[in-house]
Amino acid sequence: MRLRRWAFRGTRVAVLAGLALSPPGVLAQANPAGSGEVHVNFEDGLLGGPPSSFEIGLTGKGGPVRWVLLDDPGAPDGPTVIAETSGDTTNDRFPLAILKGFEARDVEVRVRFKPVAGEVDQAAGLMVRVRDEDNYYIARANALEGNVRLYKVVDGKRRQFAGADVEVPKGTWQELGLTVEGDRFAVALDGKELFRATDRTFAGAGRVGLWTKADSVTYFDGLIVQRQP
Repeated sequence: MRLRRWAFRGTRVAVLAGLALSPPGVLAQANPAGSGEVHVNFEDGLLGGPPSSFEIGLTGKGGPVRWVLLDDPGAPDGPTVIAETSGDTTNDRFPLAILKGFEARDVEVRVRFKPVAGEVDQAAGLMVRVRDEDNYYIARANALEGNVRLYKVVDGKRRQFAGADVEVPKGTWQELGLTVEGDRFAVALDGKELFRATDRTFAGAGRVGLWTKADSVTYFDGLIVQRQP
């Protein structure tokens, strides 16, 4: 199994087999019944408003979740990015942004991220096979801890089953990648595969999304999702 690298497409709309019209901020929206690629660059949304292409959720405790679109002129895929900005310091609190209109069992997911702030945590996560707010897999990079880890969240409880210690610099755009095929997982940072693992807890299809923890302010940009054959 290998992690593929995809070229970002700027603001050009990519037309692939099985693709349909996309909601704002989504360059190529895959038909859930077929195969294709989704590329979300957030450029068509209103600054300060919520991301229209995502459903907002929460695992754990704490106050309301607040995902908004922000301006970052240095962002890699256009100046508009998404971040969770509530600043809630509850430790057992995991804000979710789940992509609408895409579901798959085997999938490759990549996102650019930049840790900006957070005293409790500075985390960036990618979710796959999301059943609901309390059941999914997640690859998470943490700038405060200096590691990347792979978890399964079962009934709202995180359980780590793989990981690696690696520098995750604050204030720098990086790329987190997660591939799942059957019971096999591969996690990469900046295109370099860090580790592989296996797990069979969630064997069926699910949704994909973004994840943070506690008071993390992490900018996300250029989300790419591709269903595997």
